[in-house]
Amino acid sequence: MPKVADSVDEVYISEILVAPGSVVQAGEPLMLVETDKASVELPSPVAGTVIAILVVVDQAVSTGAPIVEIETS
Repeated sequence: MPKVADSVDEVYISEILVAPGSVVQAGEPLMLVETDKASVELPSPVAGTVIAILVVVDQAVSTGAPIVEIETS
């Protein structure tokens, strides 16, 4: 889980936009998260194929926690 703001250390997953097997480009949104003040899209850090989603909707996730596995070529 990347840091979404300087003062935010935990977010809630509000929507997962990809599924295992999805091919994604770097910068493509993977999921939406909610902070106290905003809804934020989390972009893929790399291009590749989504292998596994490691979180579920409504789950609280801390900065630095793994959220998705992506296989790069």
